[in-house]
Amino acid sequence: MKKDDQPTNAESGTAEDLEKASLGTVYETLKTTAEGLTSGEAKTRLEQYGRNELKEKQVSDLMKFLRYFWGPIPWMIEIAAALSAMIGHWADFSIIMVLLIYNAVSGFWQERKASDALAALKAGMAPKARVLRDGQFSAIDAAEVVPGDVVRIKLGEVVSADVRFIGGDYISIDQAALTGESLPVSKKVGDSGYSGSIAKKGEMTAVVIGTGNNTFFGRTASLVASAGGGASHSQKAVAQIGDFLIVLSLVLAFLLVGFEIYRDVVVKDDWRWDDLVDILRMMLVLLIASIPVAMPTVMTVTNALGALALSKKKAIVSRLEAIEELAGVDILCSDKTGTLTKNELSLGEPIPFGTADAQKLILGGALASQRDSDDTIDLAVIAGLKQPELLDAYKQTKFVPFDPVSKRTEGKVTDAEGKALKYTKGAPQVIIDLCILDADSKTKAEQVVAALAAKGMRALGVAESTDDGKNWRFLGILSMQDPPRDDSKETIRRAKEHGLKVKMVTGDDVAIGSEISGQLGMGTHLQAAADLFTKEMNMDHLPSRIEECVEKADGFGRVFPEHKYGIVKALQDRGHIVAMTGDGVNDAPALKQADCGVAVSGATDAARAAADLILTAPGLSTIIDAIDEARRIFERIINYIIYRVAMTLDIMFVVVLATIFFGFSPLTPMMIILLALMDDVPIMTIAYDNTLLPKEPVRWHMRRLLLGSSFMGLLSVVQTFALLLISMEWMSNPEWQSWIKLTQDQIQTVVFLQLVAGGHLLLFVVRSRGLFFTRPWPARPLFLAVVGTQILAVLMCGLGWLVTAIPWAIIGLVWIYMLIWMFVLDLVKLAIYRTLAHGDHRHPHWYARFLGRRHPARSLAAARSAAQ
Repeated sequence: MKKDDQPTNAESGTAEDLEKASLGTVYETLKTTAEGLTSGEAKTRLEQYGRNELKEKQVSDLMKFLRYFWGPIPWMIEIAAALSAMIGHWADFSIIMVLLIYNAVSGFWQERKASDALAALKAGMAPKARVLRDGQFSAIDAAEVVPGDVVRIKLGEVVSADVRFIGGDYISIDQAALTGESLPVSKKVGDSGYSGSIAKKGEMTAVVIGTGNNTFFGRTASLVASAGGGASHSQKAVAQIGDFLIVLSLVLAFLLVGFEIYRDVVVKDDWRWDDLVDILRMMLVLLIASIPVAMPTVMTVTNALGALALSKKKAIVSRLEAIEELAGVDILCSDKTGTLTKNELSLGEPIPFGTADAQKLILGGALASQRDSDDTIDLAVIAGLKQPELLDAYKQTKFVPFDPVSKRTEGKVTDAEGKALKYTKGAPQVIIDLCILDADSKTKAEQVVAALAAKGMRALGVAESTDDGKNWRFLGILSMQDPPRDDSKETIRRAKEHGLKVKMVTGDDVAIGSEISGQLGMGTHLQAAADLFTKEMNMDHLPSRIEECVEKADGFGRVFPEHKYGIVKALQDRGHIVAMTGDGVNDAPALKQADCGVAVSGATDAARAAADLILTAPGLSTIIDAIDEARRIFERIINYIIYRVAMTLDIMFVVVLATIFFGFSPLTPMMIILLALMDDVPIMTIAYDNTLLPKEPVRWHMRRLLLGSSFMGLLSVVQTFALLLISMEWMSNPEWQSWIKLTQDQIQTVVFLQLVAGGHLLLFVVRSRGLFFTRPWPARPLFLAVVGTQILAVLMCGLGWLVTAIPWAIIGLVWIYMLIWMFVLDLVKLAIYRTLAHGDHRHPHWYARFLGRRHPARSLAAARSAAQ
């Protein structure tokens, strides 16, 4: 049998099947016994099943790097570079290639910074295991463990594979990082254990039923590998912008080439190869004009500077696109244990019975514990004592630890007078049955236990014996819970103010989750994930009925990794942008699948590797600060895109219209490249700009975005072409020429100056939702960068650096013209916003529709419709 066949091999059975089969069936299926395997059999099985490690598909660094040269905008840049080389414009070629390579290097560097989730999962596997082979236990590499091996697991060891326990009294294992259960789980003969869990108490032997990818741990890794993978919303948006500009440039290129061929071949009837070079030069000018060359760079730098700002707020970004995803998140799925709660048990209100008081009850529980133990329950009970020094009056002479058969602990002590006493604590029903209680007291105790269970709280019965255990007196019931973090309720409140729906996703029981969820104001309608999702369901294609249930639920209990993944996928399929928080291995698939995975402080390596955002401060409060910063970053990028698309349209249309109507290009290829550098390089400081903080999630709505930016672009075309007409009239008017002489080369400089100045003035217009001179004003770095660029442009045009010099008087007239148009564009912008908002009286922020922002008054169905 091939190694790859293992997970579905019918003869050997999968680990999932063998978890529930009888031990006799397990032995028969795996062809093994409690005496283990021989070395020869183990070697054969190692070849048959493969090593006990996670298999992963490797992508070379070279292939990762080359991906950055593939896509609409890279294609446009590459074609421009090729055309530059064909006609010998090597300066243009060099500048274009530098920008192309910089975009690729910066993106690749950010990808390299992100840790590999599968590598982190592999690091979590046990390095050594003790197996029974040839009748003797010996330590081997965990990677060499095979199905059918018998292993010994004791305190502190990591379980090396999926197992069924076959011998020993009991073992307590911590599988919180795998299943989300907040307490160690006690196991007995016949129970199963998961690879990657840690033994906390006891020692047992077990038979291996699954290794490598065919384990609970491995299936989690497979989910991580298959999760995500699609393009982010921002990547799709950039691709759509690229597609839009490609189509437009192709239409204009077809029009331009058709006109040039008609003029040179049909009208002049004098075709020469030089004419082909002229046409290629025209196409190069148009192509360079149509490429937002610096867009990927500006977006990367803006996100990178945003990531730096987030790091100061204790949030580390591992995937830059996640910043924009976080800005649009409308549902936050949060793990409970260790994320919303402290992941530490604490005592609730003690419920004494008979003559015992609360402190006597807690003291009895503490005396049935070990003071130097690391057991979670023992520590919580002892911590509940108001006067811990009371324990000093007793000397513990014997302690019987908890086991899954007796379901209780027992401590034998002597008090200060030398009197021998026994105390026990454990499962309430066991302690109640141990004591002599009248019917009313027994009924009351059972009712208390049922009431605590309904609230999701754990209960411990406590009893005392003064006659060496012959008779026991019931002292009462201790309630225990994993309490919410101190900042969780405030964080949930702030999340709701930010337009987020928060859903709890926990491996604990529904009752426990509902109690915590209710305390935090998240709602109490939790679904049992194990009942909602069946094994036959494809988590990537869930029935619409299940997706609807997932959307309506306040949260989920009894959740396994594949359920968390399915929950996130279902919400995404319903049109939501989903953030998932977590800290354990069990959270990794959902963290990677989510639009923005958030690993909280203290998360495992696997969770951090799968996450997009890693919080280094405890709790979730940092995530709201991160959302605020992400929304500001999103606003800055939206402002840049409106400006960039409008300017690109301006340059393209002016080049084509001038060529058709006046027979010359108003810009040289060098001017267009200079425009890209002088317009976009200073605009990188937009990452520091002051913006309004949206109160609701913001999304990419490309139709509205392209419509609005195209309209502003067409107005800019009118502005530039009108100046070009004035300049052409000036050149043909003898009277004006006698005042200030203007040549065709100088007209190119005039257009160049207008586009440099007009681009930045347009940015000041579109960045403001009101009049451009109202708050929030431009940030100091952005304002100074723009002013510095404009001074440089004026000096270039006045002194003839890289362009033909023009008179200073012309420069002054161009600036007066630009400032007049700035007010015109601002008024038109306001009219556009009001027109878009006309008839939608539910929007107090009437510009919201232009940016696709959700408003609280809108129904979910309306928001989802708008998202389409």
